[in-house]
Amino acid sequence: MSFAERIKNPELKRTVSELNTLQVNLGRLCNLSCKHCHMEAGPNRTEIMSREIMEHVLRVLKNFKILDITGGAPEMNINFKYLVSEAVKLGVHVIVRSNLVILTEPDYEDFLKFYAANKIEVAASLPYYTERDCDRQRGVGVFKKVIAVLKRLNALGYGRDDDLILDLVYNPGGAYLPPDQTELEREYKSRLKSEYDIDFTRLFAIANNPIGRFGEFLRRSGNFERYMQRLQAAFNPAALEGMMCRYQLSVAWDGSLYDCDFNQAIDLKVNGVNNIKDLGYKLECRDIAFGEHCYACTAGAGSSCGGATA
Repeated sequence: MSFAERIKNPELKRTVSELNTLQVNLGRLCNLSCKHCHMEAGPNRTEIMSREIMEHVLRVLKNFKILDITGGAPEMNINFKYLVSEAVKLGVHVIVRSNLVILTEPDYEDFLKFYAANKIEVAASLPYYTERDCDRQRGVGVFKKVIAVLKRLNALGYGRDDDLILDLVYNPGGAYLPPDQTELEREYKSRLKSEYDIDFTRLFAIANNPIGRFGEFLRRSGNFERYMQRLQAAFNPAALEGMMCRYQLSVAWDGSLYDCDFNQAIDLKVNGVNNIKDLGYKLECRDIAFGEHCYACTAGAGSSCGGATA
């Protein structure tokens, strides 16, 4: 049975009447080449959002409450600070999804103070709280650099002050589902505090989607069908209500429109107007474009950019 056929309530196949989040991918250029990256971002990617597309983003953003910025490493877009500053002027809440490692490089070291001054919510990838497991996914030396930046964020008040939100993002190191998010958050907080004196606001546990580099890994290792069967067997109808595709619009570096970041990675565009240049109004209730990869978002406790959904 296809994923769409598993959804019995027709309302759950459509977005809500008013979307609250505009998620914008500023490009696939990144200083890292993480093994689980569904966007296959890396240092050799050339796709970067232009200032022109950003102007269209800001025009549409007036109808949203949240701007969720991602990449690649979004900070590597030369117009990144412009977009953030203009979004803050509009009064929307801004989230930046950062690998943090980029912020250790000389050209980016002032970004932390920029984030704090503008009350930007920082969502940082940290697949695990041990060096060995983190570096296995993201590259040798990454863990130590992330810990160093987390300490700097704490010094600015992130994870300790109510208005400076610091989220950490966990994803499994292999072809299995995330553990219970609440228990895992408790474990992360305990270990990071005791070993590094690091505080953070909350943990998001996200399932690996069977696309991009992780999908390639599954195929190379002969585990793709087995992983898909695991996701399908763990399908949880209670996770459907909180699917992120129901509440957001995803914008690619070239202005193409998608229901979510995962659909963007496989170029499964929204139904209807599918480029922000042609969007003269807020994209409201629409039929969601589903694929079999969507099982990753509804398996077990569910999975979204904001963690568990059920």
